[in-house]
Amino acid sequence: MKKGILVLGLLMVTLSCSEYQKLLKNEETAPKYTAAEQLYNEGKEEDSNKKLRKALKLLEQIEPEYRGKPQGERIVFILADTYYQLGDYFNAPFQFDRFLQLYPKSQKAEEAGYKSASSYFYRSPKYNLDQTDTHKAIEELQVYLNTYPEGEFNEEANKMATELLVKLEKKDYEIAKQYHHTEYYKAAIASFNNFIADHPGSPFREAAYFYRFDSAYRLAINSFEVLMEERLNEAREFYKSYKKYYPEGEYTPQLEDALSEIDKSLQNF
Repeated sequence: MKKGILVLGLLMVTLSCSEYQKLLKNEETAPKYTAAEQLYNEGKEEDSNKKLRKALKLLEQIEPEYRGKPQGERIVFILADTYYQLGDYFNAPFQFDRFLQLYPKSQKAEEAGYKSASSYFYRSPKYNLDQTDTHKAIEELQVYLNTYPEGEFNEEANKMATELLVKLEKKDYEIAKQYHHTEYYKAAIASFNNFIADHPGSPFREAAYFYRFDSAYRLAINSFEVLMEERLNEAREFYKSYKKYYPEGEYTPQLEDALSEIDKSLQNF
């Protein structure tokens, strides 16, 4: 009985594939449009890449035939959205942008704008890689938010933009921190100064204040005597800056220990 069910299932799949192949070769566009719409809807509902890929082939075949016709708007949109649902975030924004150029007043224009922008978000790489797509995503998400200030997807777009900004901040922070860890203390101080100036609301801000101080402290205690006093005083100023903004900060114990050493060293001058 199980073998019979299995054979029947395989037969149905074979017939289904056979019918689909015939449909691809069929010169009539109407049945292809109907099948593509059904496969697209089922693929989205069932999260089935197989059905979405089948829909995509049909849509790519019939899209040129429906240009200028009433169905053209729907076909161009679901073609773009099929790329998006398949996770093809390189073709999706191109197709959504084409849809917006062809149908700027469409009821689907806002969704197309959001999905085009969010495609760049999904293309954004890890913080330690080139961030060209991250900058592009922030730019496109801001365009969406400016165009639709009360838009349906505003909450998601704002979350995405914030996440991307934090990623850029992390990249800058890690570069400065790498200078510190490799004992390029002058470069570290300069980088942390820039980071603090450029990212006033960053979650890495407290750590940046601490590592700027620590870089200055280590630079001072390893300096020639002629340079040491000035550098110790600079480190002391960085200590004050940290305490001003983070009086009970997480790095306070390390700062207090280092400050004691600074004060002892300054007594020699």
